[in-house]
Amino acid sequence: MTGSAKPVAGSLPADFDPVVVGEIRTRLDHVRDEGLKVLFAIESGSRAWGFPSPDSDYDCRFVYLCPPGDHFVLEQRRDVIEFPIEGDVDTGGWDLRKALRLALKGNAAILEWTVSPIVYEEIPGFRASLLDLLGEILDPAKVAHHYLGLLRTQAGRHDMESGEAPIKKAFYAIRPLVALEWMAERDFRTLPPMNMPDCLAGTAIAGDVRDAIWHLVEQKSRTRELGTGRLPAPLARFIREGMHAMAGRLPRVSRVSGGLDERRIRADLFYSDLLKREAGLAPADAV
Repeated sequence: MTGSAKPVAGSLPADFDPVVVGEIRTRLDHVRDEGLKVLFAIESGSRAWGFPSPDSDYDCRFVYLCPPGDHFVLEQRRDVIEFPIEGDVDTGGWDLRKALRLALKGNAAILEWTVSPIVYEEIPGFRASLLDLLGEILDPAKVAHHYLGLLRTQAGRHDMESGEAPIKKAFYAIRPLVALEWMAERDFRTLPPMNMPDCLAGTAIAGDVRDAIWHLVEQKSRTRELGTGRLPAPLARFIREGMHAMAGRLPRVSRVSGGLDERRIRADLFYSDLLKREAGLAPADAV
C-alpha cells in the first residue's frame, strides 16, 4: 500500500488557481524534505463541503507518516505541521498517529479528509485502506457528539437570529446540523457524507428550511461577500431549535472500554503494519 509507492497527482477542478496549486505542491515538497511521507493531501473547507464562493480560501489538509527510525528515539517530532497562512492559502497536516488517535475519540475531520472529492496528491490505495479502517474504529455516537460540539461553538459565536452577523458564518453552523439530521434519520448508526448538499438531499428537513439553505448556497457561489445581516427566519429557527433538540436525541457514548479497546487494537495493527512496510519488513501490498 505504501512502502516505495510514490504519490500521484489528483484531478483538480478547472477553476483552481494554478499559482495557488503550485504553492501548495511546493509546501508538500517541503514536508518531504523533512524526511516525512505525505500519504495524501486534499482540499477541505467550503470548496470540498459543497458551498464555495468565488473568493473561498484554499484549505489544503494532508496526512503524513514519520520514518520508522523516529519511533526509536526519545524526542518525538510535533504531530502537527502548520504553514503560515498567506493570502488565501491555508495548508496544514497531521501525523497519521494523531489522526488515528482523534478518530478513536470521535473526531470526524480525518473521515472528511479521507473522502474529500478534491485531491492534490495521494499514495495510490492508501485512502481506500484508511477509509476501511475508519469504518471499523469510528464510533458514530462519538462523531455525532463531535458535530454537536461544532454546532454549539459556531452558533454561540454569532447572534444569527436577532443581531447582525456574517451570513457566510452561518454555514459553519448549518453544516454540522445537517450532518446530525442525516445521522438522526439513520438512528446514529451511519457516518454522514462530507458534502453538505449530498447530506441535505438525504434528509427530510422541512421544505422552507431546505429552500433557504439552497438559496444561501446559490447566493454564496456567485457573490464574493455576503455581508452581515439576520438569517432568514426558517434558518435561524432551524439552528436554534435543532441545536437544543439534538442535545436530547444524541445517543449516549458508552463508557464500557471493551469496544474502544477493540478499535484501538485495530488502529494499532493498521499503523504498525504500515511502519513495517516502510521499513521493508513486510510486503508493500500487505493489508
